[in-house]
Amino acid sequence: MFKSIFNTFANCFKIPELKSRIIFTLVVLAICRVAGMIPIPGLDGAALQKYFDENANAEGGGLLGMYSMFTGGALERCAIGALGIMPYISATIIIQLLSAVVPRLSKLAREEGGRPKLIQYGRYLTVVLCLGQGFFMALGWENASSIFPNFSGELVTYQNIWWYRIQTVIILTTGTLLLMWLGEQITERGIGNGISLVISIGIVARLPQAGQSLLDMFAPGGSIEEGRFNVFHGVAMLLLLVAVVAGVIAVTQAQRKVAVQYAQRAIGRKVVAGGTSFMPLRVNYAGVMPIIFAQAILMFPQKILEYAGKSWNLPFLTAMANTLQPGAFFYLALYGAMILFFSYFWVATQFNEIQIADDLKKYGGYIPGVRPGQATSNYLHNAMSRITLAGAVFLTVIAVIPDLLYRFMQVPYQVATFFGGTSILILVGVMLDTMRQMESHLLMRHYDGFLKKGRLKGRF
Repeated sequence: MFKSIFNTFANCFKIPELKSRIIFTLVVLAICRVAGMIPIPGLDGAALQKYFDENANAEGGGLLGMYSMFTGGALERCAIGALGIMPYISATIIIQLLSAVVPRLSKLAREEGGRPKLIQYGRYLTVVLCLGQGFFMALGWENASSIFPNFSGELVTYQNIWWYRIQTVIILTTGTLLLMWLGEQITERGIGNGISLVISIGIVARLPQAGQSLLDMFAPGGSIEEGRFNVFHGVAMLLLLVAVVAGVIAVTQAQRKVAVQYAQRAIGRKVVAGGTSFMPLRVNYAGVMPIIFAQAILMFPQKILEYAGKSWNLPFLTAMANTLQPGAFFYLALYGAMILFFSYFWVATQFNEIQIADDLKKYGGYIPGVRPGQATSNYLHNAMSRITLAGAVFLTVIAVIPDLLYRFMQVPYQVATFFGGTSILILVGVMLDTMRQMESHLLMRHYDGFLKKGRLKGRF
């Protein structure tokens, strides 16, 4: 199998067009990494980087940890790409949600040429989000001791504080727009999935730190207490990693194929023959969105309660804040419940079974044994509800694995994040999509794909 995969990668460079696309993609991703390393003028990024290096194994999850992971460490370096591509992702999600509830946007999405308009609206919204998030990030670096626990010192080196704020907001906004443009160039001129690859390269950039933490776990004389981990822990972690990756691939690819029969119909003087096709219903329809929503929302109550408890000297608020610490039992229970909720929420807003039933009826299609119209809509709703439950339970299990490893087994957080959560879901999903893109080029030129018959295992 490994020989076949190696030969397939070698074949990729035998096709001139695919070779140029791969090289272009690698060059653009390298530029994205450079944007995550150049510090913003007026900020002492080395001081914050030193703080993160010293507290690498003590950091937990939360919104800052997730943001730092997506930016590949640009946040802790005070780099021009510190905002990353997340404002564009947030703007795209907002536009998608609004398209489901605002009739005008919903109509625009179905019209010819409406999608480019929605993408344009998303870009405008990205600029607005960058200006707002950039300003708050500038304030956070300005008051670093209140954002980063036990941090001493000043990050801002400018005397004119307003000049620092304006300059930082402009640079952060420009950095995000540059990453957005580079991602679109990869989609058009590279191997595709540009925005996803920009996020993935930021996650992969943290592998060296995770590898160093992994060595410290088992190597004698490392920074982690000697004797805490042994060879049995290493074997168990390896088996867990294999199981998690296999599970993510299986559930990401899993579909329920609903048979659709099309009747014979006449279009003008032409008679179109009927036939049978399948409507794929994805088990994990929401992807990684429920985990991101749950993490972002749970970040704020804990911080608010902790701040209120310390400011007003109310111990019960501090105790409530402790129950919302990542890894606590109540936090994990609430975290899982929110993932279940947002999984169904995303499906409810993005999967329009009424529109699908109307389109099937319009084009003469029907599900065997189900009447067209309202009965078809109810059938699709019930089918999607059942498979969404399986996908949501799977997401919950994957999401809590890093917290369980970090809190109860004292595995360094940088290592634990690669055993589940958003990082493994994004990496596996992007790798599968990229392999499909490369496979399509290979099969068009009669080369073998990555696996037999040009099909990726796990397609159900």
